[in-house]
Amino acid sequence: MSKAQALVVDDESDILDLLRITLSRMEIRALTATTLVDAKHQLGRNRFDLCLTDMNLPDGNGIDLIYHISEHYPDLPVAMITAHGNMESAVAAMKAGAFDFVAKPVDLRLLRQLVGSALRLRETAGGGDDVPMPTGSSLIGDSRPMGQIRQMIGKLARNQAPVFITGESGTGKELAARLIHAQGPRAAGPFVAVNCGAIPQDLVESELFGHKKGSFTGAVSDKEGLFQAASGGTLFLDEVADLPLPAQVKLLRAVQEKSVRPVGAQQEIPVDARIISASHRDLNLEVEKGHFRQDLFYRINVIELRMPSLRERPQDIPALAAQLLKRIGRHHKDRPPIALSVAALETLTHYRFPGNVRELENILERATALCEGSLIEVGDLYLPQGESAAPPEVQIDDRVPLEDYLGEIEKRAIMDALDETHWNRTAAARKLGMTLRSLRYRLAKLGIE
Repeated sequence: MSKAQALVVDDESDILDLLRITLSRMEIRALTATTLVDAKHQLGRNRFDLCLTDMNLPDGNGIDLIYHISEHYPDLPVAMITAHGNMESAVAAMKAGAFDFVAKPVDLRLLRQLVGSALRLRETAGGGDDVPMPTGSSLIGDSRPMGQIRQMIGKLARNQAPVFITGESGTGKELAARLIHAQGPRAAGPFVAVNCGAIPQDLVESELFGHKKGSFTGAVSDKEGLFQAASGGTLFLDEVADLPLPAQVKLLRAVQEKSVRPVGAQQEIPVDARIISASHRDLNLEVEKGHFRQDLFYRINVIELRMPSLRERPQDIPALAAQLLKRIGRHHKDRPPIALSVAALETLTHYRFPGNVRELENILERATALCEGSLIEVGDLYLPQGESAAPPEVQIDDRVPLEDYLGEIEKRAIMDALDETHWNRTAAARKLGMTLRSLRYRLAKLGIE
């Protein structure tokens, strides 16, 4: 097997020597260049598996080289060497197409991890388009929006830039994050997902960054945080807008410095986790309201991926419904396979689905339980008469007392909030705009266990 080869571009001789020695110990041959022109000549004469370039060069800057490589050598991973604390340069480099960045003074451990990821990415690119996918995880649908999403995910998997996934609830934001992870060089590492809105506010920092024994009441031993647990892989921060402001400050530092300080610790710990975050809320609006730090939004939103709503791709509903019915059928092994009648499928195709794919799955689960035979008819589909209307079973008529009608609406809102927060009552109460005590009272009143 031929030795891997890297191009190192920097006009500081001591940096060149350090990187050459480090790469040599990893059995990687390093060729060097001190100017932009020299780097382009080297690229034309040799085949490289990785490029490391400084931002400031005598005849240009590293961004120019990144654009040149993206245009002429799109499969070559390139990483930017930035000045300490100059996150703006790192963000600009990754927006231009850089694979990752490393700050001066160079942390050799992080450099080795970066180089290892870049070489794995190069191997993946050389292996063709058949990227192994996690079992049961795929984006279903042949519509134009889904084709664009698949193409974008393929591009995002090729670098380490922080990604912010936006979209309505139920559009598959976590699935997209898992696919970005699975198609990239970190696929062999862990994928750690956390719903930020489901963590009690006083435990957010401990959960994300870990804590030392005795740092607070109840800390009976050292605990590893989710950043450390995701080392070598991806950390997915779902509903990142729900993070309290103090935790946002620490998250900003973790993203910038690639290190975290556990609660009660004296020193920071280097971490190697790619950050993918998501929210159904408009973070620009949250920034304007003062609920989310603008500098943090700038850091985590290096690249934005918007997941389309189901009403934007109604042509995908038949394929989605068929796949979901297969999944539901696995839990009803005593029944023959369930299918949708032509009329029922037509009805679903014209429904707006405010809850997106998650709502479609709930509708099909309920219809499966209610239908008599193996075919779901229109009468088995309980669809709201409008995006915010109540289902047919709670529509007001002369025989339904107003109190019962309002109780059904209240129960539905509470159940939706509990489902979205994975039954974390504190987070659900916050989402509903009520106190935890009030929520407990309503749960008892409505008979929800």
